[in-house]
Amino acid sequence: MRGIRKTAYLGLVVGAVALGGCLSGGGGGSSKSPAPSPSEPLTEQQQRIRDGFFVVQTEKLPFDALNATHANSSRWHGVLDGAGYRVEVPENWNGMLVMYAHGYRGDGPELTVDSPPMREYLLDNGYAWAASSYSTNFYDVRAGVEDTNALALAFNDIAAENGRPLDEPTHYYITGVSMGGHVAGAAIERETQQTANNFVPYAGAAPMCGVMGDTALFDYFTAYSLSLYAFAGTPADSFPLTPEEAAEKLEIARDTLWADYEANPHANGLTPAGVPFLATLQNLSGGPRPIYPLSFGGFQGLLQGLAGDDGTINGVLSDSVVDTTQITYRFETAPGAPLSPAEQAFNNSIAQAVGVSGANGPRDDGLRLIPKVNGDLYADIPVVTIHTLGDLFVPISMQQIYRQRMEANGWGDNLVQRAVRAPGHCDFSLAEFVTTLDAMLQWEQNGTKPAGDDLLTPAVMADPDFGCTYTVNGPPQTVTRALMPACTAE
Repeated sequence: MRGIRKTAYLGLVVGAVALGGCLSGGGGGSSKSPAPSPSEPLTEQQQRIRDGFFVVQTEKLPFDALNATHANSSRWHGVLDGAGYRVEVPENWNGMLVMYAHGYRGDGPELTVDSPPMREYLLDNGYAWAASSYSTNFYDVRAGVEDTNALALAFNDIAAENGRPLDEPTHYYITGVSMGGHVAGAAIERETQQTANNFVPYAGAAPMCGVMGDTALFDYFTAYSLSLYAFAGTPADSFPLTPEEAAEKLEIARDTLWADYEANPHANGLTPAGVPFLATLQNLSGGPRPIYPLSFGGFQGLLQGLAGDDGTINGVLSDSVVDTTQITYRFETAPGAPLSPAEQAFNNSIAQAVGVSGANGPRDDGLRLIPKVNGDLYADIPVVTIHTLGDLFVPISMQQIYRQRMEANGWGDNLVQRAVRAPGHCDFSLAEFVTTLDAMLQWEQNGTKPAGDDLLTPAVMADPDFGCTYTVNGPPQTVTRALMPACTAE
């Protein structure tokens, strides 16, 4: 993602990152992701891989026992096909394996691995878990899927090489956060079953704060910038802009749409010219809902840092995949209503980004460079997702897109979605991580479908109490949650 500021992003991930050396275990039996076809030019990302840019931080792989209760769990770490890994198996293993997929790591060379935030729940209930660093950084979901699956397939070899031969898992599950939610969503797709070099027949999935609309996320980023420029009176003539053009337009937008952007980038700091932009971003990110106005200012620097992106997702693709031609900008009317004359004029005049045909097309060497989340499952499996209402980096509109795709493919009954009243990205309490994963596992094993939220009915989402049902306030988000409006039942 060209333009992403790694430190700014990490500062917003107040839930997933906070909760979440020597080599051991070679882990054979897996298939390394193949080199690109020699008939195709290398993308920037493929060149980085070929140049050996990415390095596993092996000194960060070892991990201690969680607590005295699980002091005797088997804990293994190592490197598998260029990706670091951690694996943990409790003494009373129930025969099931949960794969955890981490989120976006920025564009540096250091590869690191997280333990899942729900680690204690997994061990308490007898589940083994495994997590990969992936063999690359950047927005390389292809590597995330392949390396996570390769690690799952190597689980028994790793165990045997570490002196604890185990039976093959009876069930494989996958969960992940942010980009890792994209990994989890793509891993259960029919297209992945048909094209991945490493495929795992997962019994269920729990993507959290995930990029469930795949490349539609980057359409959203671009629509943000194009509308920002237009409302500031300095519209783009075309897409992409050069970084210099984007920087110049951003400076004008900050001066025009905010009274003093540096001192107060929040909603109450907008000028009258900025008020339509506030409404537009609300609708681009999922429609009227609680928490949105309180989150607006906290994401402006991050979203504006993406201006100047050329649509190749920082070199993961060779050509631009961004397309805004299906996006409708609203700032006076509700979703589904006819556009007002002012909105119609705005939509007619704003520059459009048009993706290059085939920029992220199917390949003959495995998955697409950015795997699709088509909403077309490879099997009848349960999927439970969770998303915060205030997230503007990976907005809840990603979940709406996923619901629409699952419904269109006849898999709507396999999806349960939940919303949480929190302001940040992946801003979940530990209880919310745990209850989401548990809901999916219980559904798959006991056949009882859990309840969820309706994310497609605007009137439901606009209710001041929307999101109350599955919000479980608690650590580590006690400070930011204290600023959220209370539910009427509280």
